[in-house]
Formats: sequence, C-alpha cells, structure tokens
Amino acid sequence: MQTSFCRYLPIMSDTLTQRLKAEAARLGFVACGVTRTVDDPLPGERLAVWLGEGAHGSMEWMEAKAEWRRSPLALWPEVRSVVALGMSYAPPEDPLRLADSPETARISVYAQGQDYHDVVKKALKALARWLVAEGGGALKVFVDTAPVMEKPLAMAAGLGWQGKHTNLVSREHGSWLLLGCVMTELELDPDPPSRDSCGSCNACQDICPTKAFPAPYRIDARRCISYLTIEHHGPIPRELRAGIGNHVYGCDDCLSVCPWNKFAASAHANLAFAPRAELAAPHVAELLALDDAAFRQVFAGSPIKRIGRDRMVRNAAIVAGNSGSGDLAAPLTALLDDASPVVRGAAVWALGRLGALDPARAAGEQDEMVREEWDAALLSRSS
Repeated sequence: MQTSFCRYLPIMSDTLTQRLKAEAARLGFVACGVTRTVDDPLPGERLAVWLGEGAHGSMEWMEAKAEWRRSPLALWPEVRSVVALGMSYAPPEDPLRLADSPETARISVYAQGQDYHDVVKKALKALARWLVAEGGGALKVFVDTAPVMEKPLAMAAGLGWQGKHTNLVSREHGSWLLLGCVMTELELDPDPPSRDSCGSCNACQDICPTKAFPAPYRIDARRCISYLTIEHHGPIPRELRAGIGNHVYGCDDCLSVCPWNKFAASAHANLAFAPRAELAAPHVAELLALDDAAFRQVFAGSPIKRIGRDRMVRNAAIVAGNSGSGDLAAPLTALLDDASPVVRGAAVWALGRLGALDPARAAGEQDEMVREEWDAALLSRSS
C-alpha cells in the first residue's frame, strides 16, 4: 500500500515571535520587528554629541534623562528583547497641498485625529497582556513620552531606517509611522536590521523652510518648525518667523517629499488618525479668536491640547503675519490686549508685517519682551 510522505513530516508550530507579530497586526500595527541588540553604544554617543551642541533647544528633559535614553539596558537592565512597532498614519491627501493657501493654517498630519499617545499605548498594553499570557516574563511598554530612542531601536528591529531628515523611513509605509516598543525579559527571535536606502536623495534637506538640517542625518531642533510651534514656549525667533509660513502646529514638509512615500497607502492608516474636519484645514482667523475654553473644546482628544491656548494663538499670529491678508488685521489688533505677553508680542510682529500697526497702541505696554517687539516693528516700519 502506498503511504503519503506528508504523514511523516513534522508538524511545524508557529514560534512565539511569529504569533506575537500576528497579534500585533490584529491590534492595528502595520510593522513589527524584534531586536536583541540592547547594548549598542552608537545611538547614545550620537545623542551625547547632539546634546553637547545644544541642538535640543529648551527640551531640558532630553538632557535630564540622557543616561537612561542612551540604551534599553541603561533604562532597564533586565531587558533581553525589544519589540519595535509602527502604526500607520499615512494621509489621504498630500500635506503640501495647502502650502499656497496662506490663510489656511496647516496642522501636522499626525495631530489631525485622535491623540496618538492614547491610541498607540492602548494597543501596546493589549499586546503586552497577550505576550505575558503566552510567554510570561516581565515587560515594559513605551510610546514617545519615556526616555527611549524608538527610531534607532526600530531600525535595529528591521522596521526601516533613520532617513536624512532623522525620522524613520519604511519601504512599505514611507515616513508615516508612529512608533512604540515593548521591552521584555524574553529572548524572542530577532529580525535583521534595516539598511539605509536614502541614497543620493536630498529632497527632505532641500525643502526645509527654516534650514533645520546642518547636514544629512542631523537636525537642529532650534530651527525646526515642529519644535518651534510645539515645544518652544517663548517668542519664536524673529529671523525664523517668515519660514514658519502657514504651519500652525508641527511640519510635514520633510516627510512629505520622501520618495518612499509612494509605497505608503492611506488605506493602511489607523482610522483613529483620520483627520477631523475642523483640524484638516482651519482658517487662521478662527484660531486667532480662541480663548482658553474654546481652545480646550476644539482640541479635546487631540495631542494639540497639550501646548495650551497661548502657544496656539502665538503660532496663529505668526501665520497671519505671513499671510499678507489685511483681513486678519482686526483679529490681530484685538490680541494687543491679550493677557499673554507671548501672544501680544506675536500680534505686534504680525501687524507690522501687514502694515497695519498703530504706533499709538504701544504706549500702554509694560512687558519688556513685548516692548522689544514694538521697537523692532516700529524700526522696521521707519526704515
């Protein structure tokens, strides 16, 4: 009697790592990889140089926790594997489409939907519970707010490489990945690291309006629009304000021009990041009129909420000054009486740019910083 050979083949069961990746996909992650390279000194050395140059600007928390940030082992000595994960937020439309609409405020793609901190962390915690149930061991989950260098870890785990704009680039998902990671005591099957595939392309370097890249693979946060509009608390340096253009929160310019984005499909994006109508293309006049209560209402559930009303209106005033629209003079003039000095100062600059500044309004200003804005604006007017 003939016997089928396949009866005698061993039954191949999926490894824990393979099942982990399947569960990650079920939870909404489009990229998942594992690295056991938890002691690579190179990312920490590069971080030290970057901090030594002061390129982190006023982000003191980067420096304060630099020792933990330099490697997973420094943060948690028991870690044996890092699971790097990416969730897509690929936009349905080209983020550059609004570049020539000066009265439309541009909000970075990742911030137009739900707060990614909440969405990604919820999925990470669900994956962590699954991994503990299936494999045991202690673990920790991280998304953005912890002292973890997610991008070098993602590169080591094969998700993509750090491009010349310093963000992660994926062959499948372009520049549109939100990253998180799970650190575990388990020794999972590692993936091969990614290789740099930027080649001779410098599109991301060339498009930056504020020249924030002193060299490929290096960024000076002090000149970066995302830093200036989100992290920076005080007045935006005058010499950089024109370069802000109509960016009111963050900037996608260097990401948008990456050629690898042609492989990124918005159909893969998590629906939680779908743009809310009021955040996709707001008119700058609407943002100039926000008080604190209205700001909280408009940006509820958005990562934008954390910068507060004053920084948003400061940013909107810069955008208004760049717009060239005299129609924005009235809402800007109203801000000359705002309680926030940083808002008043931005309004002075913007009105000066629009040629709509009334010198008589300077008389009652007592704040030294705002007085300097008046002096600069009036000097520019007279020259």
